[in-house]
Amino acid sequence: MIWMWIGFNLFVLAMLALDLGVFHRSAHAVTVKEATIWSVVWISLAMVFNLGIYLFWNQLVPNSAYSNGDAALSFFTGYLIEKSLSVDNIFVFVLIFSYFSVPPQYQHRVLFWGILGALVMRAVLILVGAALIKEFHWIIWIFGAFLIFTGIKMAFHKNEELHPEDNPLIKLFRRLMPVTQNYDGSKFFVRNAGKLMATPLFLVLLMIESTDLIFAVDSIPAIFAVTQEPFIVYTSNVFAILGLRSLYFLLAGVMDKFHYLKLGLSVVLTFVGVKMLMPDLSALLTGTSYKIPTLVSLGVVAGILAIAVAASLMRARRMPAQAPQIN
Repeated sequence: MIWMWIGFNLFVLAMLALDLGVFHRSAHAVTVKEATIWSVVWISLAMVFNLGIYLFWNQLVPNSAYSNGDAALSFFTGYLIEKSLSVDNIFVFVLIFSYFSVPPQYQHRVLFWGILGALVMRAVLILVGAALIKEFHWIIWIFGAFLIFTGIKMAFHKNEELHPEDNPLIKLFRRLMPVTQNYDGSKFFVRNAGKLMATPLFLVLLMIESTDLIFAVDSIPAIFAVTQEPFIVYTSNVFAILGLRSLYFLLAGVMDKFHYLKLGLSVVLTFVGVKMLMPDLSALLTGTSYKIPTLVSLGVVAGILAIAVAASLMRARRMPAQAPQIN
């Protein structure tokens, strides 16, 4: 199965090289049309991959506990959950780019390298998480309880301002390397009088990476509630993250319209936490282990998100537009 991991990652690297090296070789502001096209491309690739799982999973992984249909459904459910949770990242991206006054033509470059780093971090977290669950089943209780806690906390979380100066990673980096006052095109580092210095654009990249790591702590356990097959967890996560840049440029200007999306995501996290705890908890209380079917989970998650989006759009029609904010 190792060749599947190698082949998938080579495909991802090839797509990223095509993205940055061909279509975004020169820095430019990404238009809504361009973002829409790339969003369709990434979603289509994910669905083609999902179809491949449905057709060939048992041939590729003959000893798997999943049937072709179960593996494909798990991938799609995990992809939907991760895709919806990744929208939360966009709230933060809007604030970061606004705080640092990042010119639109340089935002794609920051997100490209930020998401490349996020893929590496998430691969490590997924492999570690899978190993822990395999060796210590009680980790499931921690993951489930954490998701429920996070979901409830998200529902009641008040508005916050962004304070990059309080970020430990930013503080540490400023001690290790001087930072220029102004941007120098799309460069992350420059030499000033022979001295290597970072530009503010690199600080933005550090902020993107650190906030994504925080979000990954929420989203990865959520997918483990759907499936504990590392390859499905990883690939569904990667496809959702790959489409995050185009989704940002598509939605950044209208995030203020999705007033109830944060509440919807909190309900999704809470439900997924309950799903993760249900088999062991039901076995402990009744002697019979009950697992919420993946198809039911898919319907619940999709229904919650649809209601949150519909309610948000109805509210937006009645309310005047407001500046994007994070709850």
